[in-house]
Amino acid sequence: MTQTAKPEIARSRWLALYVLCGGMLMIVLDATIVNVALPTIKRDLGFSQSNLAWVVNAYLIAFGGLLLLAGRIGDLIGQRRIFLIGLSVFTTASLLCAISQTQGMLIGARFVQGAGGAFASAVILGMIVTMFPEPREQAKAIGVFSFVASAGGSIGLLAGGVLTQAISWHWIFFVNLPIGVATGLLALRLVEDRKGIGLGQGADIPGAVLVTSGLMLGVYTILDVNKQGWGSAHTLGLGAVSIALVVAFFVRQSRIVNPLMPLRLFRSRNVVGANAVMGLLVVGFFGMFFLGALYLQGILGYSALGVGLAFLPASLVMGTLSLGFSERLIMGIGPKRALLAGLGCACGGLLLFARAPVDGTYVTDVLPVMLLLGFGAGLAFPSLMTLAMSGVEPSDSGLASGLVNTTVQVGGAIGLALLATLASEHTNALRSGGESAAAALTAGYHLAFLIGAALVGAAILVGLVVVRSERPVPAGAEAGPRHETPIGEPAHAEAGYR
Repeated sequence: MTQTAKPEIARSRWLALYVLCGGMLMIVLDATIVNVALPTIKRDLGFSQSNLAWVVNAYLIAFGGLLLLAGRIGDLIGQRRIFLIGLSVFTTASLLCAISQTQGMLIGARFVQGAGGAFASAVILGMIVTMFPEPREQAKAIGVFSFVASAGGSIGLLAGGVLTQAISWHWIFFVNLPIGVATGLLALRLVEDRKGIGLGQGADIPGAVLVTSGLMLGVYTILDVNKQGWGSAHTLGLGAVSIALVVAFFVRQSRIVNPLMPLRLFRSRNVVGANAVMGLLVVGFFGMFFLGALYLQGILGYSALGVGLAFLPASLVMGTLSLGFSERLIMGIGPKRALLAGLGCACGGLLLFARAPVDGTYVTDVLPVMLLLGFGAGLAFPSLMTLAMSGVEPSDSGLASGLVNTTVQVGGAIGLALLATLASEHTNALRSGGESAAAALTAGYHLAFLIGAALVGAAILVGLVVVRSERPVPAGAEAGPRHETPIGEPAHAEAGYR
């Protein structure tokens, strides 16, 4: 390789990163952009309140259920191929959503859209880690990806408000068409087409059926908790079946020669620890986005667009840290310390939100929360992505990427169902005791934010005990293979970690 070719190759890699992140942003936006438009969709298509939830649930069931499978198929047959297939399905389904004139058509198109989103997004982090093997560049690239993945939700609230109020709800889906087509064409040109390891290394069809059906059933059960209740026969029965299917999948993986999910991945302390921390952290963030938006709209009287603008400072702080400083912090103090600092900020933000009053003001009661949570996400998510992918073999990068995304989606769904249920129960108890509607609702939100803060506190403990942070490799130094301490073995090289 000539010296003059290196800058061109480097520029091409960064362009490829931006293309992949553009696809990811479109998919992440779609998870929240619809929420703002739900009242308009309900009125236009005649949805009942219970049926309206399926506009969101249909997407989440397919998305959460297929991430793990999509990530592994990317390892087997090629990650770019899976990304392009998923992007094509997502874009086509977006068109069907946009032209939907009936409830059934919209819900069915949203399910297909979720499936396409799962296949496109599951392999992105794996491709980024493969494209940027040098630690400093990898940390910077993961910072860009983390900003898109974490800030996309709040950007979606703003975009949804603008499009719904300015044009119509159909345009929250129409905007995906030019973005999807452009992203696909640019990916064909800029993203390297690396061959997979071959279907013979893990084309386990029965295992695929077990894990996909188990995860889809689990997500469906969780999303239906608010309607059925945690202790109902419906929830307990379907939950038990979901768990049994996933357990059967893992038992099968431990016994066959070429498993769909090689269990060696879970011998890594950082893979297990980072995913555990991620699962706990996203509960607080999902709760903040969902219940925080309800507080702003229902208690403080914000419009849909006003809610999006209220969340904008969090996105700006996330972007500033993720795009400008997280790489330097991760390389300077190590991903573990950066993670713990981010978790501390997130915990503080949720505790502050738990004291927001009925007559709160934005500057004193909301803005400090947004800034702290923005700092928390900007530090924690890039560190978690780095740790979750550390020590992973290139042949397993798609699976590890899909696992991270599955943790976010399933953990967030479980947490949001839990927080929403507990908040609702607390509100109802206070209302029956004579409290005003606004005071009771606010107290319910407070309880949810306190529980979210407690779970982030638990994430701090997991980060301290389980996660190991490798010493950053200076830029220009050769990055040798990463040797992590497997779970269950003593950390003999503890002095080599920060």
